[in-house]
Amino acid sequence: MYRTLVDATPLIQVNTGKHQATYALDGSLMNPLEAFYATLAGCAAVFAKKACKALGVSAVGIDISCKPFAGPGGPMTLGRFRTEVRFPEGFDASAKAAVLQSIADCAVKEVVKDGANIDFQVVEI
Repeated sequence: MYRTLVDATPLIQVNTGKHQATYALDGSLMNPLEAFYATLAGCAAVFAKKACKALGVSAVGIDISCKPFAGPGGPMTLGRFRTEVRFPEGFDASAKAAVLQSIADCAVKEVVKDGANIDFQVVEI
C-alpha cells in the first residue's frame, strides 16, 4: 500500500510499510513525473547489474543515461524513452549484448508497455 496525506506544503510524502519517498512541486526535489523517469533509469541499472552477475563479470563502470521525449500530447506525455549505455574497456560483444537485452527487459518498462491493460481505479471511500 502506498499512502500520502495532502497538506499545505509544496512537498508530497508517499509512505509504504518500509520506505518513504518525498517529491516537491516547487523544484526543490523531483516531482512525481521526474521520479518516474528516474525509476526507469534505476531499473536499467538493476537489470544491468543482474545480467553482469549472471555472466560473472563486473558491472562497475557501466554508464547509463536516460532521456524522455515528449509525446504528441506535449511535455506531460511520454512518446519515447531512450536509454544509452556506455561500457567500460574490456567488455566483450556478447556480454554487451546480454546486458543491453537485460536492460530492454526491465520490469518497470514492461509495466509501462502493458499500461493499456491496467485497470486504474479512483474511488472515494
